[in-house]
Amino acid sequence: MNVVTSRLVGEEAVLVSVEGTQGSAPRDAGAWMAVFAGDAVGTIGGGHLEFQAIDEARRRLAGASGVPVRQYALGPGLGQCCGGVVRLRFERVGAADIPALEQRLALPLSPLALFGGGHVGKALVNVLSSLPFAIAWIDSRDEIFPAQVPANVACEYSDPVHAAVAHLAAGTRVLIMSFSHAEDLDVVAACLRRQRARADLPYIGLIGSKTKWATFRHRLEARGFTDAELAQVTCPIGLPGITGKEPEVIAVSVAAQVLQLAAPGKP
Repeated sequence: MNVVTSRLVGEEAVLVSVEGTQGSAPRDAGAWMAVFAGDAVGTIGGGHLEFQAIDEARRRLAGASGVPVRQYALGPGLGQCCGGVVRLRFERVGAADIPALEQRLALPLSPLALFGGGHVGKALVNVLSSLPFAIAWIDSRDEIFPAQVPANVACEYSDPVHAAVAHLAAGTRVLIMSFSHAEDLDVVAACLRRQRARADLPYIGLIGSKTKWATFRHRLEARGFTDAELAQVTCPIGLPGITGKEPEVIAVSVAAQVLQLAAPGKP
């Protein structure tokens, strides 16, 4: 159960979802929030639109009736600079709706493999686990993983670590940052061999400097990989211009690059 459906066991809510939009709008169709008597979970974009939607939802929770879908003009009606039109659907939901809502509200998760459980790896899991990814967190040291991880993170012990590459789901984004340069090299090589056979890893990111990548290039060339194959590896990783070396800064920069270059749910 997610946070919304678990609460519906004991209390009702009004589900407010974006039915459609015209022009500029803060969220796209499908965005939602669940309004309970005391708070709300999720967001349809914030601002006056959300405030009015919460008021309308609470009015319906209190027993008032209303049409299922209401239209809001953001500019003239609400004074929001977006200026578009948003159609919101209001649905009262309770415990009986939990099975349907479990499927309906579930985010489509894109597969991502993170090789390495060090400081940056831990910081990245904290960031990526809040995004729509199904994360395989892989390390050759079984004791490195924390006792509790988010529901969309699966810890995997693999020795040798690069053996896990063969079992990744098609379309997996790969981030490589093990405790060992030798392990990093083996994982990169395994990814490139898989690319040669299947071409189904849309992003291969390796942590490190330009100097590290120059050394890796020579070693990978010696293993028979071509320039075209090596061009599939991103190293250094992270958005240009973000230069901080703290694990948390690196994690935000790398997560942003993964979202920018390989958006979840897209091939």
